[in-house]
Amino acid sequence: MVLKKKRTNPKFEPYKKLLLRIKEQIAGDIRGLSDENNGSGNDRGGDVSGHALHMADVATDMYDREFTLGLAANDRELLYHVNEALQRIEDGNYGLCQTCKKSIPATRLKAIPHAQTCLKCQELKESRR
Repeated sequence: MVLKKKRTNPKFEPYKKLLLRIKEQIAGDIRGLSDENNGSGNDRGGDVSGHALHMADVATDMYDREFTLGLAANDRELLYHVNEALQRIEDGNYGLCQTCKKSIPATRLKAIPHAQTCLKCQELKESRR
C-alpha cells in the first residue's frame, strides 16, 4: 500500500511561505535571546576587581534577564501558533475560523497568517476576557 502525501492547496502556498519565514525568524530570535540570557550578555557575576556590585546594578541585571525571558516566552507562544497554522495548511483546514467554521478573510490572513478565528469571533473572544 502506497500512502499519498497530501498536496497543499495552491492558494495557501504564499501563506505557507510567509509562515515558514516567520518561524525561521522567531527561532533565530529565541536562540539570540537564549544566548544573551546564558551569559554572553552583560553578566557581571557579582564581584568586579574586588569591589561588590551596587544593588542598583544587580537589580538592573535581574530586570534585563527577566525582560529577556519574557520576550522569549512570547516568541515561543507565537512559534506555537505558527506551527499550528502550518499544520492546518497540511490538514486542509487553514483559513477557516475554528469557532464558526466560516472562511477567514484573506486580508486578515495577510496581516496575521497564524490567525485561528475570523475577526468577529476574535472580538467576541476578547470581549469575554
